[in-house]
Amino acid sequence: MNDPQVELDVLAIFSHPDDAELSVAGTLLKLKSLGYRTGVADMTRGEMGTRGTPELRAMEALEAGRLMNLDVRINLEHPDGHVWPNEESRKAVVRVIRSYRPRVLLTTHWDDPHPDHANTCRIVREAARLATMARYDAEARQQPAKMPALMHSIYSRLVIPSFIVDVSDFLEEKMRAIRAHSSQFYSAESKEPVTRISEEGFLQQIEFRMRYYGSLIGVNAGEAFYVREALNVEDPVSLLTRPMNIYS
Repeated sequence: MNDPQVELDVLAIFSHPDDAELSVAGTLLKLKSLGYRTGVADMTRGEMGTRGTPELRAMEALEAGRLMNLDVRINLEHPDGHVWPNEESRKAVVRVIRSYRPRVLLTTHWDDPHPDHANTCRIVREAARLATMARYDAEARQQPAKMPALMHSIYSRLVIPSFIVDVSDFLEEKMRAIRAHSSQFYSAESKEPVTRISEEGFLQQIEFRMRYYGSLIGVNAGEAFYVREALNVEDPVSLLTRPMNIYS
């Protein structure tokens, strides 16, 4: 699941194992069903997490990747809790972009309250641009990449979405991928300390969030995204007249 010869259509770059699952797994599953090649790059091994071990989390991430039918899942092994937009991290992400040449990148929003998440967003945005510059990181001997489009997952902040993806058909598959990270979530048998995400009702809240975003477009479940750049819309009539709930 880490073949560097695979060219991807969509690559999700998030800070920790399970971040992509919690945020965008429904969208990745839907895109895969549409025939796109998909991947996830985790910036860290999640070794600062209260529960589990890096080795266990690596196995969980591989299982979640299998459940999401990813073409690629890699870990950049940057230090958890110390993700910074420095030259080392930018080069690492540039090399990933040039290796897999994604057309679209999914990542966090820059205003996320977790420093690793916010910094991952900044690294991804900067690396996406730097990857197009032939003379940047020339020692790696990679060809420059075309600038990918960027989608920012809306998760921890109140941000008005640019669009919402209907993931109604993939809700259960997303939840199975999340639960593959079993060390991190609620278990009545666990003796490890309780964290925010291991509270009993946390995964239900994830589903409620998806139901809420789905309700905004008249479907059962959705994932919300913000796009900073202007969208090039070929057919605004088709875009604006798709079925949705509008209360007037």
